Amino acid sequence: MQYQYKFEKIMSLRTREKDEAQSVYQDAVRKFEEAADHLYQLLKKKEVLESHQSEKLSKGLAVSEIRHHQQFIGNLEKTIDYYQKMVINARNRMNYQHSQLMEKNIEVKKYQKIKEKDYLHYLTIEKEEENKVMDEISIQQFMSRGN
Repeated sequence: MQYQYKFEKIMSLRTREKDEAQSVYQDAVRKFEEAADHLYQLLKKKEVLESHQSEKLSKGLAVSEIRHHQQFIGNLEKTIDYYQKMVINARNRMNYQHSQLMEKNIEVKKYQKIKEKDYLHYLTIEKEEENKVMDEISIQQFMSRGN
């Protein structure tokens, strides 16, 4: 008799769901990293621009150039605020997907544990059946010797 796990289809479905959750999580991580990298680049650019502007201010700068720099930095700050919100949203999505993945992992592990216990039970029953057959054979041999 060959071992057949009664929840095999459910387990394969849960495994597939876990793999899909893993893929979605990896995508969320990638998007978070992209948004965080873009935010970092913008912050670095703002820092360079501000240091460049303060350097020019110490040497003397026309009012129109100061206004132009301030307007550019103001626009850059708006972009930075937008990307900060994007990073927060991406982090929240990534954390949510991570929790979903953990739930799927736990579910699959439960079914694997059930399968292991079921298989051990199957082996025990097989061993008992084998012992019964061996006992029957021993009894028949003993009886045939006695005649």
